[in-house]
This record gives sequence, C-alpha cells and structure tokens, in this order.
Amino acid sequence: MKLTKIPFGDEAFLFTMENDNGVIVEVTNFGARIVNLFVPTETGRKNIVLGFDSIEDYKKETYYGATIGRVAGRIKNGEFSIGESLYQTSVNQLRNTLHGGKPGFDEKIWDYEVNETDESASIIFSTQSPDGENGFPGNLKVSVTYTLDNLNIWSVSYQAKSDKDTIFNPTNHVYFNLTGHPSNPIDDHSLQISSEEFALVNEDTTVTGEKRSVIGTPYDFLTPKKLKSTFESIDTEVKKVQGIDHPFFLTCSSLYQIAAKLISPDEKIKVEVYTEEPTIVVYTANFVEGVPLMHGEKLIQHGGLTFETQAAPGAIEFEDFGDILLRAGENYTSQTKYKISF
Repeated sequence: MKLTKIPFGDEAFLFTMENDNGVIVEVTNFGARIVNLFVPTETGRKNIVLGFDSIEDYKKETYYGATIGRVAGRIKNGEFSIGESLYQTSVNQLRNTLHGGKPGFDEKIWDYEVNETDESASIIFSTQSPDGENGFPGNLKVSVTYTLDNLNIWSVSYQAKSDKDTIFNPTNHVYFNLTGHPSNPIDDHSLQISSEEFALVNEDTTVTGEKRSVIGTPYDFLTPKKLKSTFESIDTEVKKVQGIDHPFFLTCSSLYQIAAKLISPDEKIKVEVYTEEPTIVVYTANFVEGVPLMHGEKLIQHGGLTFETQAAPGAIEFEDFGDILLRAGENYTSQTKYKISF
C-alpha cells in the first residue's frame, strides 16, 4: 500500500491511496469526498468515478463525490418534529431542504488522520456541526473513514454522536461511469439492485409515501439489465425525473450480501455495493446543465450513476420508510463497501 498527501487548493489536501493491485483512490478533506478512483486496464488506467481537476470546480458543484449530511435527500418544506418540538431547516431547493441545506457537509473542510498497514490504507475525516446549524438540533460530532484494501474494496464508514436528540442520515454522493468518460452515457451499463420495492416521487422529487413493487416497471433490476431500457421508457415515474431519482428498499442490509451491482458495457469492470443501510437512492445524472468540465470532457445527461446508501428520504414523515432519529448520547455507525472487479 502507498499513501501520499499533496495540497488541493489553498485550504484542502488531496490524499492518494494505492493498493498492491494498482487500484488508486484519491480523496480530499474538502467535503470528505472521493475525487478519483482509478483501475488498471489493458489500455491503461481508467477513472471510473466522476469528478473535477480543481477545488474551484468542486465549490461550484459541491455534491459530486462528497459526504452528504446532516440528512441526505429532501426534507419536505424543511420541516420535521421530534416529540413535541418542531424544527425548521434552511430550504435550498424548491422550498425543501436538500442534502442538509447550505452549507452542508459537502462544503466543510474536515480534519483528518491517516492510518496505513500492509493490507490497507485509511483516511479518517472528522468535523463538528454546531447546535442549530441549518436548523438542526444538537452539537454533532461526525467522522467518515475511507479505506482501500488489497481486496480492491473501497469502504466508507460513518460514526456520529449528538448531545441532543436530532435526525441524522448521511450518505456518499459518488457517481460511477465505468467507461471512464463522463461524455459517454451509461445507457449500456447493466444495473442490478436487490430491491423488490421502490418509492414514488412527486414533481419536486420528494417522496409521496407510497411504495410500489418493481415487478412490471422500468425499475425492476432484480436481475442485471441495461439502463437504456429504463431511460427509453414512457413510464410516468421515469418521465417525471428524466431517468432514475428514486429510493430502492433493499431486501437485505448486510456487508455480506450484494445490495447492487453495476457492470460496464464490455463487462470487464464491475462494482458491487454492500451496505448496512436499508435503502439505496439511485440517481442517474438527469440534470447536468452548467456542470464544469470533468477532466476536459463535458458531462452528458445520464453520464453517471450514484448509489446513495441511506435510510429512505421521507423517513421522518412515513413510519415504514425507516428511522433517522439519533438520540442524545447514542453512537451512530454505518458502513458501505464498494468491491471493484476488473
């Protein structure tokens, strides 16, 4: 294993972890985000995640690759209650609070530690969110650990504790495109999700509260299928978001059973997702107007796909959507793993 650090803009650093198989993960403490994920191929290294060359571009599009929080997804009207207490969070998209409001975890400069062994390398990012930040209660301490090992597994582990009852539902906003080119749509990627139900969404992409079976819909990925068939569907949900932007309820939350799998068009590169979270929100880069160039290439619509492992958005409104209440003094832990084959 190799681990190095260089400046990334004026305030942040770029950390490079390389395993013995030539897999390279680059992360930064600006937003505790993944910047690059290189895999070796017959034709040279291929970067299979979307990102930018400069921190200036990340400041324009802060969600790419970032740690998202305090609450991933949308809080309808920025309103929630804990017991008898009502809270109003800062709204930043169509009267709703998206990804924790502004500024979110994605805009923070995180503290860091590094840990290196013969078989793995880790960066431990940590930050604090003060009581009342963006309207959320509780002084919250958070850490996110990125680890790369010699089994070609990139893992993301979360820990958090608050001194007041609060809500907490983080995720990582990594985008994959296994061709290595954001100018290539992911139409011919094959997707599999271990999910029998998905959540319907409103026009503003908040959830309606209704779950629907994936069977007979464009969102049936129980067996791998190419994304093109979904994108070309005339289904109402597909048209509403111009692709996929929906929570998928997993049949199993475990680090030992595959939750989702993405396969490159030539079937040479595969990413398997394992998670302790009950839901994956899949978003297929449906709206990309104004996004800066990515390593000299223009991001095309459907030029990437996110696996946002989390509790389902709407968990504070709908009981069967999950539980994101974090009690004062309780330890929050969660882990998601991405196994890369090439």
